[in-house]
Amino acid sequence: MSAQPPHAPCVRPDRVRLLSSVETLTPAPGGVVYWMSRDQRVQDNWALLHARDLALQHDVPLSVVFCLVPHFLQATIRQYGFMLRGLEEVEAQLAQLSLPFTLLRGWPAQTLPQFARDHQVCAVVTDFSPLRVPVAWKQEVVAALPQLPVYEVDAHNVVPVWSASPKQEVGARTLRPKITSLLPLYLKEIPALERDARVRVAPTIQKAASSPVDWKEVRAGLTVDQTVPEVDWCTPGPTAALAAVEAFCEKRLRIFADKRNDPNTHACSDLSPYLHFGHLSAQRMALLVKAHSSKHSESVKSFLEESIVRRELADNFCFYQPQYDSLEGAAGWARESLALHAADPREHVYSLEQLEAAKTHEDVWNAAQRQMVQTGKMHGFMRMYWAKKILEWSPSPEEALRRAIYLNDRYELDGRDPNGYVGCAWSVMGTHDMGWTERPIFGKIRFMNYAGCKRKFDIAKYVATWSGSSISKFVTTGSAAGKSKASGSSQQASTSKAAKKPRKE
Repeated sequence: MSAQPPHAPCVRPDRVRLLSSVETLTPAPGGVVYWMSRDQRVQDNWALLHARDLALQHDVPLSVVFCLVPHFLQATIRQYGFMLRGLEEVEAQLAQLSLPFTLLRGWPAQTLPQFARDHQVCAVVTDFSPLRVPVAWKQEVVAALPQLPVYEVDAHNVVPVWSASPKQEVGARTLRPKITSLLPLYLKEIPALERDARVRVAPTIQKAASSPVDWKEVRAGLTVDQTVPEVDWCTPGPTAALAAVEAFCEKRLRIFADKRNDPNTHACSDLSPYLHFGHLSAQRMALLVKAHSSKHSESVKSFLEESIVRRELADNFCFYQPQYDSLEGAAGWARESLALHAADPREHVYSLEQLEAAKTHEDVWNAAQRQMVQTGKMHGFMRMYWAKKILEWSPSPEEALRRAIYLNDRYELDGRDPNGYVGCAWSVMGTHDMGWTERPIFGKIRFMNYAGCKRKFDIAKYVATWSGSSISKFVTTGSAAGKSKASGSSQQASTSKAAKKPRKE
């Protein structure tokens, strides 16, 4: 019987980075472990494909683990519940491929190295993330496993962030040509991960993962904030994600170019939660949408600009700018301008609690806040306006940025994401923008106002849609620690010259 030919890797080498100082993989009984994190799916996952490639190349077993941390930034049961239901499907899909899935509860620095030692693992492959907390987790794991190679794979971006650019880009205009020139190399079909008799499972890992995860017990054991309820408009998981792409292409893609900035028209894709949790590959999404170019060319062009260039610009910023969530990360012109106007008098100044409860004088802002609190998703155009008003109504730019990030991360399904940080940074500190006409409070930061909203869409209709029941049940308790950090020390609850009733112009 002739020997099988050596396995040919399917992942481009430049999509992979070695995080450890150890370069050589020495085969061991536990084999290769894929530490799933940011990209929570089985198919269309370059990181899992790379782990499979390594296992086959070195003739060692393959398994998958996920580290469920006790808390993560401002995430509540809304986000944890969504994630757990998606992971339940991931476990089932892996079982169909005869690949074991292990849920490790606790911090990665403790649980993953212990797992690796217990099962004699010989390599770790994990997902790329530019955010400081996941970066720190990976650094801690590398330090705790000094004898093992640890690889990071960018399965989140179409073009790997380090391949797209070696530096922090000024904005979309500088990143766009770089991305565009590389798309022919990267925007290609992704190989399917199929059941493969050559892929082995470590006996000790197989035994430990022989019983399915008790997801009800896992959920019952969560200690995260339970006061922000889950939502039912968006079904979690990779299967639902692909169905959502299909629905968007069939029903709304044709109007995307013209209507995406109208919050009264359902023209947006609603795919950001799936992208955030990695239930959906951005590359797969782009391929599916691009297939409609002949019918809806302008909409496809607009969508790919948003979902590839703008989205990957956010990862670029967070990867190369350590202070991505601070005014220290703003461009020099923006910092100087905001500092010059920091003491400007503000007609309206609200506390974090008033903002969170949608208790401002402006009906359209209150409606946007209600939409986010109730559904976990604010319309994209309103997210820009919403954050700019927080700048206008907060005692300082620093406080405004903290509040915008806190509220976004707490209520949005897709919070705690580079796109969210960059969205807040664009609105509050001019990231990826240019200087505009100087004005009070904003300085040279781009200004948006109520009159501009009136010109773009029917404000009365939007307000009516989100003026229903009180949102107090969503915001009565919250995270004390998170609120303390977001509120700062300069102001706890005050309103200056605020109108008694919502503004209706």
